[in-house]
Amino acid sequence: MRYFSAIFLGLSVLIFSCDSSQESVNPKRENISESVYASGLIKAQNQYQAFANANGIVQEIFVSEGDSVKIGSPILAIYNETARLNRESAELTRAYADLKANQTRLRELENSIKNAENIWQNDSLLYQRQKRLKDQGVGSEVDLEQRQLAFQNSRNALQSAKLNYQDVKREIEYNEKSAGKNLSISRALESDLILKSEVNGRVYDLLKEKGEMVNAQTPLAILGSADQFILEMQVDEYDIVKVKLGQKIVVTMDSYRGETFEAKVFKINPLMNEASKSFLVEGIFVNAPAVLYPNLTLEANIVIEVKENALILPRSYILDDGFVINAEGDTLPVKLGLKDLQKAEILEGIVETTAVIKPTK
Repeated sequence: MRYFSAIFLGLSVLIFSCDSSQESVNPKRENISESVYASGLIKAQNQYQAFANANGIVQEIFVSEGDSVKIGSPILAIYNETARLNRESAELTRAYADLKANQTRLRELENSIKNAENIWQNDSLLYQRQKRLKDQGVGSEVDLEQRQLAFQNSRNALQSAKLNYQDVKREIEYNEKSAGKNLSISRALESDLILKSEVNGRVYDLLKEKGEMVNAQTPLAILGSADQFILEMQVDEYDIVKVKLGQKIVVTMDSYRGETFEAKVFKINPLMNEASKSFLVEGIFVNAPAVLYPNLTLEANIVIEVKENALILPRSYILDDGFVINAEGDTLPVKLGLKDLQKAEILEGIVETTAVIKPTK
């Protein structure tokens, strides 16, 4: 009770004189909605800054701002002499290492195998013959040993020729594959010198001119959808817990003064920007303006809740979001519900027949 008396005395210092000239209103029934305010920008859907994974000089530009492009359309070319020379060197290495180009080496080794096989077969026959003669008592033990030694040497020579063939063939195949991979890498690096579109859409900006030096960290162009746009809004951390997917957004833009457009929330970035203490919320238009461009500014009200037939009082008649003054000059506590910039819902404290005067300070 003492607490209420203190509040009452404090308010009395700020307010009043109550006479017939003061404005008065009665609460009335109407619809009210509570919304979260957000400012932001229009962005083309899939809008992005294009980078080339290469260093060099802008050699040629194939498009202009505003041109339509498809996925894979060339945007600009970068000249890099080192990349060109590496690709040509890789082509020479690949040609040298080609399996077909090394067929002569393999045929020579195949002939060596055939020769070694013929020698082995001949030494085998001579060894078998000498062995039969020795069994018949013809020839010496030394002659037999010499034939056996020749047979074994030719057999080993045949095995060595076959192993050598397999080693050389494996080496050639490896060199061919390795050279092919290196050529693919060189061609891929050289293809990075051509910046290509990643979207079906429009070129919104070219950030470099012909003859300028660029590197892999240099943005070269801005591209995005030609006819689909999204809203990027910054919502304060105080309000973000109220925002949900699918909520209605009422949008106003300086480009369309006096008009409002409806959108809805379709994405809430869960990471807060520490510098601005805000969250990125994205929306899509339900009914979009006829013409839109990226980076147009907007103001949005994300509708949190709507209540029909609520008891409403203008906020200018409410003191400190908790008190009103009736026609007799009494200060009455009220409980508020939904609020917008101009009105507030009265849940408790007064009724429709209560005349409320506008406080003066």
